[in-house]
Amino acid sequence: MTIEEVFKNKDLILTKKKLALKRGDVVLNISTTENPIVVTKSEGEENNPDLLKVKVVINTTNIIDSHMDCHIKGIWKKSLSELKQVFLLQEHEMEFDKIIADSTIDKLSVNIENRTFKSLGLELEGSTEALVFDAEIKRDVNPYMFDLYKKGRVNQHSVGMRYVKIFLCINKEDAMYSSEKANWNKYYPQVANKDVADAKGYFWAVTEAQIVEGSAVVKGSNDATPTLSIEAVTENTSNENKNEPTTVTQEKKNYLYY
Repeated sequence: MTIEEVFKNKDLILTKKKLALKRGDVVLNISTTENPIVVTKSEGEENNPDLLKVKVVINTTNIIDSHMDCHIKGIWKKSLSELKQVFLLQEHEMEFDKIIADSTIDKLSVNIENRTFKSLGLELEGSTEALVFDAEIKRDVNPYMFDLYKKGRVNQHSVGMRYVKIFLCINKEDAMYSSEKANWNKYYPQVANKDVADAKGYFWAVTEAQIVEGSAVVKGSNDATPTLSIEAVTENTSNENKNEPTTVTQEKKNYLYY
């Protein structure tokens, strides 16, 4: 859409954005570095776990996505303070057989971590607020997704959310765009992929949103939503340490980078 079309229909667009359950899984290609998950395990150790402890990035701020929306740092603060239940799902499907973890039953915590884009595999300068899920995934809950995580084949995620506060930002000096230009001046400096904003001349700054769920997806709206680490827990079958778990760890090479 052109700036004129967006401005003319901004009230309608804004209403639709707030009413819709937005899923951040429409792809915007961003240059990435190679960051494979490295699988390590003790020699001779059987890799047949029943439980995975995963750390995954569900969403990141300061990137304009394919909806021309840019999540601003602090977007999740209010929602996290009010959060009572959250799901890790398979591809946004709110169905029993698509649940990977449920915070009311399984161990699933939601946190905000400040990270550099490069530590998440993107060739972008600056930092982002990463919405991170630390979850325990049980084999018997969703065997299919359990197996994919165990093999290191899940490396993109997406957030299901509802927008609460959103502002149109337009790069025009005309008096009729004065409010939108003020928004542009305020939020544009926070945008990491400024080339996208410059090409369109506008974007939407989202300052508050409500978390509904996080999902494992084939491709997210940006590439800064990887799996950070996987710890596979198996039961030790030896008599000497019968009740002590053993672990197999998979993690990104740059996991310790911030």
